[in-house]
Amino acid sequence: MERIAEDADLLEKIRQHLTRQAQISSRVISGKERDGEKFKDYFEHDEPISKAPSHRALAMLRGRNEGFLQLTMNADPDQEEAARSSYCETIIANHYNIHLSEAPADGWRKQVISWAWRIKVSMHMETELMAAMKERAEVDAIEVFATNLKDLLMAAPAGPRATLGLDPGLRTGSKIAVVDSTGKVLATDTIYPNPPQKQIEKSAQVVEQLIRRHNVDLIAIGNGTASRETDAFVAQTLKKANLSVQTIIVSEAGASVYSASELAAKEFPGMDVSLRGAVSIARRLQDPLAELVKIDPKSIGVGQYQHDVSQSLLAKRLDAVVEDCVNAVGVDVNTASPALLTRVAGLSATIAQNIVDYRDENGRFEARTTLKKVARLGPKAFEQCAGFLRIMDGKNPLDASAVHPEAYPVVKAISEKNSKDTKAIIGDSEFLKKLKASDYTNDTFGVPTVTDIIKELDKPGRDPRPEFKTATFAEGINEVSDLEPGMVLEGVVSNVANFGAFVDIGVHQDGLVHISALTDKFVSDPREVVKAGDIVKVKVMEVDVQRKRISLSMRLNDEPGQDNRSKGASSNRGTQSQRTNHQRNNSRGNQSGNNQPENSAMGGAFAAAFAKAKK
Repeated sequence: MERIAEDADLLEKIRQHLTRQAQISSRVISGKERDGEKFKDYFEHDEPISKAPSHRALAMLRGRNEGFLQLTMNADPDQEEAARSSYCETIIANHYNIHLSEAPADGWRKQVISWAWRIKVSMHMETELMAAMKERAEVDAIEVFATNLKDLLMAAPAGPRATLGLDPGLRTGSKIAVVDSTGKVLATDTIYPNPPQKQIEKSAQVVEQLIRRHNVDLIAIGNGTASRETDAFVAQTLKKANLSVQTIIVSEAGASVYSASELAAKEFPGMDVSLRGAVSIARRLQDPLAELVKIDPKSIGVGQYQHDVSQSLLAKRLDAVVEDCVNAVGVDVNTASPALLTRVAGLSATIAQNIVDYRDENGRFEARTTLKKVARLGPKAFEQCAGFLRIMDGKNPLDASAVHPEAYPVVKAISEKNSKDTKAIIGDSEFLKKLKASDYTNDTFGVPTVTDIIKELDKPGRDPRPEFKTATFAEGINEVSDLEPGMVLEGVVSNVANFGAFVDIGVHQDGLVHISALTDKFVSDPREVVKAGDIVKVKVMEVDVQRKRISLSMRLNDEPGQDNRSKGASSNRGTQSQRTNHQRNNSRGNQSGNNQPENSAMGGAFAAAFAKAKK
């Protein structure tokens, strides 16, 4: 038995067979049915262990860890449960060229092979394949989180406009913070327009005065408790005061985490914790990237089973995403916070703080070269960070672009060869299109680099983020109870998981558009159709008021109460395994973005709505 269990060639044969054939079997532990109801989709569940989607694999593993489920490997899913032999025993016999018959010793040899499989090899293989399944699921879940985070960070900024941030509340009131176009806090206050106080007139006066006094262009309302009630109050106030100010519902995920953080305490030492959240809400409308980098990415709430994966790998991947986004957009060195500067390549937290201290002491930076005077910002750090830092309206127009200072000689050569001033070259598309990159190459800069420089000169410092747009929530639809099947609403994609997209339609509870209801075509990955932050139109398919669950469809021709899922599957001409996975996904409910396990499906395409990551 020991010799069999240590035969590497034999184990590889068995491993390959089990990878193709074995299933993971999930069963509820007797007596745990009631307490483990949230795992009831897995009380009697079987599927190929090598093909289990990440959300289902992590749900089953969590159920086992919490003591509600028992997971086992079924090496012979085609056999009856009572069968005493396994095909893996045949693999062992064939490997050693053993032909069992009725000879006296064959009973003993058969017993050795059976014991070797059941006692040694099967347990080893079960552990190995379960670990491989978990590893695949973790990698997939981390990538889901990273993709959603990137979409959120790269959301369209409203821009430098005076903004009033409103963090809604009931008993404790709604917190207000007004920030100017640079994000500087101008005023704070607390109003009580909602029950139990209902000081509507007094609250309206405060809001109107703040808007007029500070020339507010935008109002950002957090999407938490009482957000729709507060939105209605603001709309009524603006109408009565004849004010033309745009109001936007903003995700407040992570705002309270930031409010109580050491970073916020350092930024607003004398401000109440609750008011800091309103400042964060206002600023994240102006520039989502600049504000969200201050928050631990895991607190933003766009993940899938984020607490069940390796936290070190998750943190490392998310930090890389944040840094990539910051470097892609670029940072205005004269307005950036230390938290944002820290995310720039080559800058540590100490150097970032030194940049801000130098700016406070000596005024705005007029040129990139001035950065060399900052304490501890040496030549190597300057080389790494300079291309990502922007200086608007500085002495050198190139300092506002992504052209690295080391490449300035290339621009100078273009300028001199064509007898044109550098300022005249920048943005002159007609002139730049005629340039041949090969005419300006040297030992340091080749054709690809010069081509990139010319492209950057065409649109210097262009922001890769999309144009700012907002969703319009339907009036009178404030609670889940206000929804009716058949309604067509506008909403914002708040999270994307492997099994579908969660959409905020303004009722405090996000609805799920199952992967099969995203489009009429077969979709293997929801991100082929939507991403976090997209504005979409959806139809309400099913509503469970008691459990606060909403099923939506982006196929607006679908009719509630009918099985419309086959429309998406019938046009699919993918592989058999793709079709099988698609059908399996359609037959189950799924896990929401706040790490809750899959729940029983309503109509087969229903799942837990995404609960926002909040206070």
